[in-house]
Amino acid sequence: MGTMRYKYVVILKKNNERTTDLLSVLLCLLSALAFAFHGLSSLHSDSPTLSWLALAVSVILLAGLTTNLILNRVKGQQVRYRYWLLLSAIGWIGLVPAPWVGLLFIVLTFFEFQTKRPLEIGFDLDRIVINTLFSRRFGWSDFNNIILKDGLLTLDFKSNRLLQREVVDDEDEDDADEEEFNMFCREQLAASSSSQSVKIF
Repeated sequence: MGTMRYKYVVILKKNNERTTDLLSVLLCLLSALAFAFHGLSSLHSDSPTLSWLALAVSVILLAGLTTNLILNRVKGQQVRYRYWLLLSAIGWIGLVPAPWVGLLFIVLTFFEFQTKRPLEIGFDLDRIVINTLFSRRFGWSDFNNIILKDGLLTLDFKSNRLLQREVVDDEDEDDADEEEFNMFCREQLAASSSSQSVKIF
């Protein structure tokens, strides 16, 4: 979460990464096939250089997708498709050309980045910061209760909004860490409640 330091940082699970990966693979594969078709069909035209470039981009995309799939399936690594989506966008804009399709791929590149970005919540003595596209900052006075139990984080807002999300598994964490976090939250909520009472009176 940038260079800021927090007493606790909780990372939430994301459930849409698999769907984003599948969509990215399909779109990049379709782009590679489209570039290959365009390159082959225009190879004997007045601009063979662009045709060869289209074929080269197609080969690079296919090689990149294959590498990502091997890393993901065989080695279990998290892979990113933003660079292949961006290369596809450049191809659609400069080689085919189909600028509006390229712009769509640029938007998808941004969303892929956001999907793979860890969703973190930082907890400190004076603030709680949710690391979304635009970081949202809250005070402890904005909550009725905050609790982490059995890998599920619950944020009970005073605005009647309830946020419940699973947290990323951490082998170094145990029940004692959850209890320590919950104790910290109880202390801050109690301090905030006392402060609000003093202001009222």
